[in-house]
Amino acid sequence: MNVLAIIQKKRDGEILAPEEINYFIKNYHDGVIPDYQAAAFLMAIYFQGMDSGETAALTKAMVNSGETLDFSFLNRPVADKHSTGGVGDKTTLILLPLLAACGVTVAKMSGRGLGFTGGTIDKLSCIPGFRTELSRSQFFEQVRSLGFAITGQSAEMTPADGMLYALRDVTATVDCIPLIASSVMSKKIAAGAQYIVLDVKAGSGAFMRDEQLARRLAEEMVAIGHALGRKTVALITAMDQPLGFAVGNHLEVLEAIATLKGEGPSDLTMLTIELGAELLVVCGLAKELTKAREKLAASLRNGSALAMFRRLVAAQGGNPSVLEEPQKLGSPAYTAVLRSTQKGTVAGLDARAVGIAAMLLGAGREKKGDAIDLTAGIYLHKKIGDSLQKGDILAELFTSSADRLAIAQEKLAAAYLIGEAPKESCPLLLGRVG
Repeated sequence: MNVLAIIQKKRDGEILAPEEINYFIKNYHDGVIPDYQAAAFLMAIYFQGMDSGETAALTKAMVNSGETLDFSFLNRPVADKHSTGGVGDKTTLILLPLLAACGVTVAKMSGRGLGFTGGTIDKLSCIPGFRTELSRSQFFEQVRSLGFAITGQSAEMTPADGMLYALRDVTATVDCIPLIASSVMSKKIAAGAQYIVLDVKAGSGAFMRDEQLARRLAEEMVAIGHALGRKTVALITAMDQPLGFAVGNHLEVLEAIATLKGEGPSDLTMLTIELGAELLVVCGLAKELTKAREKLAASLRNGSALAMFRRLVAAQGGNPSVLEEPQKLGSPAYTAVLRSTQKGTVAGLDARAVGIAAMLLGAGREKKGDAIDLTAGIYLHKKIGDSLQKGDILAELFTSSADRLAIAQEKLAAAYLIGEAPKESCPLLLGRVG
């Protein structure tokens, strides 16, 4: 095959055969194709797009570029969940033990946060002793014995995706739906799950701000899953304001624990149950969503989900006493309070601005490799629809560096829109694909 001919074919809007895509990805991964030709290939995809067959072939080629996990020896359904990222999204911490308590086996690989969105691995790093990196054998054994495990993403899996993503980052081709969808799904498929639920965010605090674009991305990822033999469903959810009240790693762990105790925010609890219900049905452990929701809610009420979280922490070397002694997660050195300067109603709360304010406090990374402050973050006392009196606390800010407070407080104040009438409430669930 001719590399230049493949690039030209896609440049001209023609459909690439699976063999051509596989050839290109394999030879790029092996160092035969240089970056400048791969960059041209990415730009051709950016402008001409890919059909569902091409996107599935690209995903499969990236899966085949590295190691894959196979849990077929368990003889039971193995599931996974992925979120496209948002502000205050700690659903994974609640969903995994909740699913395990209901009989779903979950093998989860997660990443670290970048920019204004948080990462599950960073959150778990707040728990003293918790091992966020498991070897292949440790991961397999824990999934087998405990029924679920979570670990950082492996560099040995989908290495071609890692190479392409780094190139996309410097060639202005990141925001391309076929490339996003194949990148996400290649990692999910390589990790061995047969059942996948996707949480595709839309709104100011999401990668996809536009709801229609979020739906297109959801449709692409679900189509890839089905084409490659994975039962996949996606929920499109709103991210115009943060999920829950806590934004920042140790604060989000505290809120996740509270939710597992049945004391969490209603939006966070509802979304977690909705995601879990989709998996219970697709795995065949519930006949319909209503029954699945009831089963999950019961696991929160009777303490079985909390007990599963305790077992997860202990199995991965963490100190389970943090469930009763949250001070062991650490505490910030400096705090500040943001108060309302007027009477009214919270008409808007820009999730992206809140996330950036948390990043300015030290809770996030501006670039990969940056150190983060695990105790930094924001606790929201008022969200959209809440009434205010002048002087009411809008939010609290936490950090280990006093120098960070002023600029973060200014950014957070700008995130709030105060009006005289409540904004019409936007539903959390915007749609479903699958």
